[in-house]
Amino acid sequence: MLIHDVRPWGGDPVDLVIDGSRISGIRPHDAAAATEADTVDGRGRLALPAFSDVHVHLDSSRIGLPFRPHTGRPGVWDMMMNDRENWRSTDVPHDEIVAGTLEQMIAKGTTRVRSYAQVDVDCRLEKFDAVVAAKEKFAAHADVQVMTFPQAGILREAGTVELLEESLKQGADVMGGIDPSQLDRDPAKHLDIVFGLAEKYQVEIDIHLHEPGELGVFSTELVLERTRALGMQGKVTMSHAYDLGSVSEAVSRRLIDEFADLDIAMATVAPSTTGHLRLVDLAAAGVRVGLGEDGQRDYWSPYGNCDMLDRTWQLAFVNGFRRDDHIELALAVATMGGASIMSHDSPRVTGVGDRPGVAVGDRADLVLVDGETPTSAVMDRGRDRTVIHDGRVVADGLRVVGA
Repeated sequence: MLIHDVRPWGGDPVDLVIDGSRISGIRPHDAAAATEADTVDGRGRLALPAFSDVHVHLDSSRIGLPFRPHTGRPGVWDMMMNDRENWRSTDVPHDEIVAGTLEQMIAKGTTRVRSYAQVDVDCRLEKFDAVVAAKEKFAAHADVQVMTFPQAGILREAGTVELLEESLKQGADVMGGIDPSQLDRDPAKHLDIVFGLAEKYQVEIDIHLHEPGELGVFSTELVLERTRALGMQGKVTMSHAYDLGSVSEAVSRRLIDEFADLDIAMATVAPSTTGHLRLVDLAAAGVRVGLGEDGQRDYWSPYGNCDMLDRTWQLAFVNGFRRDDHIELALAVATMGGASIMSHDSPRVTGVGDRPGVAVGDRADLVLVDGETPTSAVMDRGRDRTVIHDGRVVADGLRVVGA
């Protein structure tokens, strides 16, 4: 494939040569060059790495359904119970909603997805099966990792552990945990189960942490302790963790250094809080940081529209970014940052000014989008997009191709 007349990360116009699933050549754009049948017309658009959503709940989505009044109640447990009370009451089968949400994400430029799949005594493996089915349906369009996720905790309801283990036997890619101190109120036992199952089935771990301040730091220190003791460096992600920077500058610095030392990744959803660890500091330390949309217009909140370019704007906004290089850092986190969490073969973002993902040898997972510069693309969220996955066009004009 030849991608004709594009600007990688807003640079000079070039033609990208794709061989199989990789970028094999980059040459100055030649408007007079003959084009072939498998040429993609870039039309001077930006060429960016495709987006990576590494924190999304496909299983609780209401994308494609009418808006409804928000009925959630404060707190993780009450919000989860609200979801439990409502998720079955739709006219559209649940597996179709899940697949339709993934389809919309691909259409808008996301080709790497790590999705939570809730497993508990209410839904058992029904939500997990729906996410797996969506993964299989769009296997040629996107890489999807499925995380078995105890949204209701692990210890509060008998039978949860057995269901989690069954999902791992059926091929779950990641073992999830959630608020080990605040929700389950037995952090040592909760984390022993999470790490034990991950070790048994040789999968990675993703801890969903909403806990505030010092309590969140305490739970995080238990995660650090187990990661070091079990030799699971590079296999653990902390998601949300949006209050770890609120205790003190010294604690923030220590946690960032330990995340870097143990290669613990972080997944953010760009929360509207001020206590998170600073993105610039995390990137400078070499911590792998990815971005996700979290819920998609679900029973938890009305936010989420399947567009990671939209969420990139939010990441830049909540961090107070104005400089172009900072806004481009947000874009790098939303693309290759998440890719480096899903696969260690993908280059991580190493700091402000690092723009990986569109070089010779890189995987041909790209999104072409209209915009004068990367910053303007984030501000304007252009709609003229072409999405390429493993050297194939999988979406164009905000519609999936070849599904």
